[in-house]
Amino acid sequence: MTEAQGGFRPPWRRGRRTEAVPEPAPPVLLWHVASVEVGPRAVRRAREAMTACLPAAGVTPGSAFADAVLLALSELVTNVVRHAPRSPVTDVGLSVAAGQLIVSVSDAEPRLPDLTPEGMGAGLWMVTELAAAHGGGVGARPAADHDGKVVLVRFGLPSYDGNTTRSGRNIS
Repeated sequence: MTEAQGGFRPPWRRGRRTEAVPEPAPPVLLWHVASVEVGPRAVRRAREAMTACLPAAGVTPGSAFADAVLLALSELVTNVVRHAPRSPVTDVGLSVAAGQLIVSVSDAEPRLPDLTPEGMGAGLWMVTELAAAHGGGVGARPAADHDGKVVLVRFGLPSYDGNTTRSGRNIS
């Protein structure tokens, strides 16, 4: 109920507009993007590019967590190869922010994937399950810099204190 409708407003708020103040976004502590040519070797090249970045994010290559991240990446790049014929290149990204490792894959296909259990294929379903097992999730949004989309997979980073990675390395 508003003040005009007879609702109570503290004296210091009377006459002021009430606006929601957006919370600041958490800082991105690490960000890496690699462009990969779409084709038969796209999955391997994307995995190689992201494997090289994992230690900087505090993730040990070859660990179960790293394997889950790379499997999710492989499935998303495979989807680009199969379902985005207008994409000569895909950008694969890895970022760390607010205790999460975020994998992103973009393509030139504007159609967003169906993220409902009934609408997703086996690969995307597996990516969703992997992310959920690590305290994360899957999302998609239109790309900001081209006509395509970006699919994002969030994984929770264990032992996050705001300034360090799982390995205890300071990355701020």
